[in-house]
Amino acid sequence: MESTATLGWVDYLVIVLMLCVSTSIGIYYRLTGGRQRTTEEYYAANKSMNFLPIGMALMVSFMSAVTLLGVSSENYRFGTQFVVINISYFIGTPIVCYGFLPVFFKLQATSAYEYLEKRFGVAARLTASFIYWVQLLLYSGVVLYAPALALEATTGLSKNLSIIIIGLVCAFYSSVGGIKAVLITDLFQGILMFVAVFVVIATAAYNVGGLSEIWRIAQTGDRIQFDNFSLDPTVRHTYWSLIIGGLFTFLSLYGVNQVQVQRLLTVRSLRSARLALWLNWPILTALSIMTSFSGLAIYSKYYNCDPVKEGRISLYDMLMPLYVMDTLSHLPGIPGLFVAGIFSAGLSSISAALNSLSAVSLEDYIKPLYRKIKDEEFPDSMSLYTGKILAFIFGLLCIAVAFLAQYLGGVLQASLTIFGVVGGPLLGIFTLGMLCESASQRGAITGVMTALVFSFWIAFGQPRPAPPTLPVSTYGCDTKELISDISNMLQNVAALTRNEESPYLNEEYSYFYLYRISYMWYCPIGFAITFVIGLLVSWIGIMMCGRDDAKDPDLFFPVIANRMRNREIQEPLSPYEMSRKYEFSVDSNKSDKSSTKL
Repeated sequence: MESTATLGWVDYLVIVLMLCVSTSIGIYYRLTGGRQRTTEEYYAANKSMNFLPIGMALMVSFMSAVTLLGVSSENYRFGTQFVVINISYFIGTPIVCYGFLPVFFKLQATSAYEYLEKRFGVAARLTASFIYWVQLLLYSGVVLYAPALALEATTGLSKNLSIIIIGLVCAFYSSVGGIKAVLITDLFQGILMFVAVFVVIATAAYNVGGLSEIWRIAQTGDRIQFDNFSLDPTVRHTYWSLIIGGLFTFLSLYGVNQVQVQRLLTVRSLRSARLALWLNWPILTALSIMTSFSGLAIYSKYYNCDPVKEGRISLYDMLMPLYVMDTLSHLPGIPGLFVAGIFSAGLSSISAALNSLSAVSLEDYIKPLYRKIKDEEFPDSMSLYTGKILAFIFGLLCIAVAFLAQYLGGVLQASLTIFGVVGGPLLGIFTLGMLCESASQRGAITGVMTALVFSFWIAFGQPRPAPPTLPVSTYGCDTKELISDISNMLQNVAALTRNEESPYLNEEYSYFYLYRISYMWYCPIGFAITFVIGLLVSWIGIMMCGRDDAKDPDLFFPVIANRMRNREIQEPLSPYEMSRKYEFSVDSNKSDKSSTKL
């Protein structure tokens, strides 16, 4: 068995320098400008950001270390079908730009879930923000787990110890750096991610004789797959699951997710926010395609000696860092630069997540609770201090969640499963509010809770089949591994000649049907259940109790808002409806002022 090289002192020096750059950016913005004296600066950067860093930051928060490790592993094990998901990013970008974004930009609230209070009521806001709280905490745990895998593969350091170390660094960094520091650091760390992937592809091309040779080896190993148009929802990746499931996942992340909405609201105009989203699309697609190809580059080295089968690593998510150590360890500093890229990407995503969790907890829970108990507004002097403490506490909670991430089936599938299970119902409740005038709070809450319970059931119910992977070989390994590989093959052939089911073949059809559904369908399913049940319950309420009062057009998609305004012109409201609308407008203005008061 081939021994695995580890990082040298030069590599560790590079990692420390890169981390110092990231940390110094946070400290710089802590000590300059407004010095984070207000929550407006801490959470919204005083609306002073340019669309260029926001475009990169939107990509980094979505991709992170999960992409570098997970997407490369995905293409190595399952082939290139996953690349099709990039079509959904192109379809989803204009929907966010001209649908969801204008609504949030008019609202200008620190917490995106303030929209639900204005549209439905306090109960809907608290329900949705709690669901989001669960989602982001779970995702942060997965993101924290990914760099720990890289460190274990390249340094021999236990991933459990790595989780604790990285988690503590993230908790400290998040509590010190505000949103401006996070966004500028994202720009720096996004460049590192591209450099890391480029190094892998360039090294493989040099070693095997060009990009065309990488492609040929992948074709020989049946890794080039773009032809799965199956309508069967139990097939893991098809055009339909990746485009439809990917679209709903994209909308849940970029349309209604607190992390992305908060970042988009750090610019001064809606036009700048849209430019940031359109800039994000090619950057996101470029990194996704490059990372997918890096999986084929890694396969060009290990196609005849799989390192997991050989026992060199325990998980396929460790493939990329292992490849870097096997091919570049003779160049001091390069492996360290790669590990720093993964570490920095994870650090950036977690810091953004913790900043958003802090904002939601402060705005949706602590301030309203204080107002209810004390019958006065939460003191401005305490808001910033409380927000930083919350960010640190959530960092510690992420450490606990990271220990559970290893049981979710690979970092890429784990992250997309979390996005789907929780993101689908959240997308459903926001879309229900922005699209349907008849939707009520009772219908919205009933729909989202039903969808959440169902989604968690089909996503985490047990037992469930392991996904069928493409074959790997140990033919090029040592003799012991070769004998084991041939023995397994002979057992498989013997079972087939006896008309028996081979123990090495997939037995997925013996499992419960819902547990076999592809994880890419979780988000559309959650969305559909929320929307349909929410609308039905709302209609039942209308038939029993009559319609609610007139709604504010600004709380709906622009196309719906325009229709509502045109209807008001053609059909003037009654005096009673006019008075109710005026009262609602006054209450909304008071809420706006109290939520943005510094």
